[in-house]
Amino acid sequence: MEDTPCARAAAAQQEEGRVETICAIQQEEQGAVYKLHGAVEIYYGSYILRADEATYNSDSKEATAEGHFALDGGPNDDHIRASHGTYNFDLETGKFYDVRGTTGLRFRQNRVILTSTSPFAFTGKRVEKTSEDHYLVYDGTITTCEVPHPKWQFEAREVSVEVGGNAKIYRSTFLLHGLPMLWFPYATHPVEKELRQSGFLMPSVGHSSTYGYTVGEAYYWAINRTMDATIGGEYMSLRGGSQRGEFRMRPSETSYVDLNYFGVIDRGIGTPPLKEGGENARLNAAGHIDGFRAVTNVDYLTSFLFRLAFNEVFSQAVYSEVESNGFLSKSTNGYNLNGFAERYQNFLSTTPGQVITILHTPSIDTSSVEQPLGHSPFYWSFDESATGLSRSEPSQCSVFAAHVTIGTEQSCTQPFRTANLLGRFDLNPEISLPLLFGGWSLRPELTLHETYYTQRLIGESGSDPGMAVSDAINRRALETAIELRPPPLEKVFDKQFMGRKWKHVIEPKVTYRYVTGVNNYQNILKFDERDILSDTSEVEYGFVTRLYAKPTSDKPENCEPVMKALIVGGAVPETSIPWQHINPLANGPCEPGPSTREVLTWEVGQKYFLDADFGGAIIPGQRNVFTTTIDLTGIAFVTEPRHLSPLVSRLRVETSAHTDAEWDLDYDFQTNTTNASTLLGNYHIGQVTIGGGDAFLQIPVQTVTSSTSSTSATTAQPEIFNQFRFALGYGSLSKRGFSAASSFGFDAEAKQLQFVSAQATYNWDCCGMTIGYRTYTVANVRNENLLVFTFTLSNIGSFGSLRQQDRLY
Repeated sequence: MEDTPCARAAAAQQEEGRVETICAIQQEEQGAVYKLHGAVEIYYGSYILRADEATYNSDSKEATAEGHFALDGGPNDDHIRASHGTYNFDLETGKFYDVRGTTGLRFRQNRVILTSTSPFAFTGKRVEKTSEDHYLVYDGTITTCEVPHPKWQFEAREVSVEVGGNAKIYRSTFLLHGLPMLWFPYATHPVEKELRQSGFLMPSVGHSSTYGYTVGEAYYWAINRTMDATIGGEYMSLRGGSQRGEFRMRPSETSYVDLNYFGVIDRGIGTPPLKEGGENARLNAAGHIDGFRAVTNVDYLTSFLFRLAFNEVFSQAVYSEVESNGFLSKSTNGYNLNGFAERYQNFLSTTPGQVITILHTPSIDTSSVEQPLGHSPFYWSFDESATGLSRSEPSQCSVFAAHVTIGTEQSCTQPFRTANLLGRFDLNPEISLPLLFGGWSLRPELTLHETYYTQRLIGESGSDPGMAVSDAINRRALETAIELRPPPLEKVFDKQFMGRKWKHVIEPKVTYRYVTGVNNYQNILKFDERDILSDTSEVEYGFVTRLYAKPTSDKPENCEPVMKALIVGGAVPETSIPWQHINPLANGPCEPGPSTREVLTWEVGQKYFLDADFGGAIIPGQRNVFTTTIDLTGIAFVTEPRHLSPLVSRLRVETSAHTDAEWDLDYDFQTNTTNASTLLGNYHIGQVTIGGGDAFLQIPVQTVTSSTSSTSATTAQPEIFNQFRFALGYGSLSKRGFSAASSFGFDAEAKQLQFVSAQATYNWDCCGMTIGYRTYTVANVRNENLLVFTFTLSNIGSFGSLRQQDRLY
């Protein structure tokens, strides 16, 4: 309420229980009728009416006013300016003429405060307020832009506004900067963001060098309060038609269902036409069932060729794996019960049928955390699994040099397939004795591994996958380990540096591990990590060094938002990819005062194998993966008997909430080669976000032996991958004014630019324009240049071809 004499009098009377206050330079009272002249102000509840002249009936609560007519207030913060009009404060109805008005805004001197999620402004030759929340606007306009010069508006013969619902617009023309662009016989405008209403969405148009001209439309169906669906399609002049759909359900705060579908009916390209169409469906759901937590993630893909040809996110398009799983889990007093089913597919090429499929259907797992063994110093735990399994692999061919004078030969493996459902029963009880003395930690443990399979593997050698036969096999192994951790070495530095106090910690550890009893490794079928246990006698040693910093001032860190999609190494929506990396640039709110930050973390580890051939489990010339090697690194490095593993280094630097760098390195001293090196860096300052990365991978040598009638040869050619990523951005999606971003990927080995993406946006107060350019080179399937755009109207929608999931920011 304004600080005027009349406002102060109204506030005082409202405290006394009176709802109306009348002020004017001259007042004439005739019973219940007041005739007011000059600087008229009528306060009634939360409403304020101002005018030059007015007549007010205190019985009916109706006022008729003219000259600088202004009505402000109410539950929706209405602000109406008119030449003249009438208003009934009790019924909250009225008629106004030559109107300019707003709703959902509160004005305080030079400030505007939003009181609604979807404020809007309107004008009209005549406006009728028929109830507290309903307006009828005749021969007027409606917009969400700042007035009096809106960037866009609907000019209509009639507008029906239901505050808290929609504005229904009849026979309207859409104006952009005053120029007529489109005519609509009927349109709707949301007046409150929370309300969903069925209807057609804004159409999309675009052009691609691969798809041609595209035009699409979708229909949104608000089924009820907890469910909705979107169904649409797109026509591509060069390829055919696509279909999209999404169903969403949120029955509670802890449960949801999200089903997405995308399909293309492709006419094909080339002569004869190569058809690359297909379907992709994805279901994500979670909830609670009788005390169990239930989660389902189903991904269905008809062909890898379809993904390469039509997925519009490069990292998703080249990702060859498809995984579907669902589980039920429950934990009680440290005991866990899980039901699990999974289908894993890895497409080896675009050729139909070239896919590895592994099924876990079903799996029942039970386990426990460490529990005290009675009143003794020992602790025990267990892990048990009963699983139905299946695996199939197609025939795979490789071309290699047989002899310099002979040319090349092609080596093909036989297809491999287990039974449709074989059984595996796995039991792993463990007992340990944690000991602490003088800051030292010593932990000996003993584990029994008992695994039973209803089928076994025979005939595996080199590139021959062997075959599965229905002959049960039991694997029994004993594992013992002793872990020794000396006291951490710590130093707190007396001097401050860069306004921070510093602390350095070094944490060394040594572990000896011995596994024996796996004398049938070559006969064990491989499905997951439970099947790659081998004999070993090894020593693992390493250290973790940490550098901590604590600010000495109470000033919080800069918490400006960043362009999360530009973070190199960040997780990509909808799927997990090899570049995935948890990045702290998406931190929550900054701490209000000094907070200790782990600025640097460097972990170094290595193993020495006393048993160089892992109990005879190694297949020479082939990449071998065992439990002991995958515990150290995900890079397969065993191709022959060896004592020394690669040195594994993991370095992480995070000097602030908006700075992050990581370098992961696997260096093999036995071969003097770098097996893997991933360098990632991201930095954000002010409105600028910059990121870069290099992923290097050298797959260890795998030998293939060829023999002919006159010669035999063994070839060994390591595969090398070296790819760069770079991203640069300024601004954000909602920033007023100009924002832009760009990213690209380069394959150093192929000397080929994989993709380039660029996006620029200019936002006004109520609308924005975004233009984007993308180019993809995906194997021999796709070489595409794509120009996209979108024009966004505040609280209305977007028109164009740039989808939300394809944005750089």
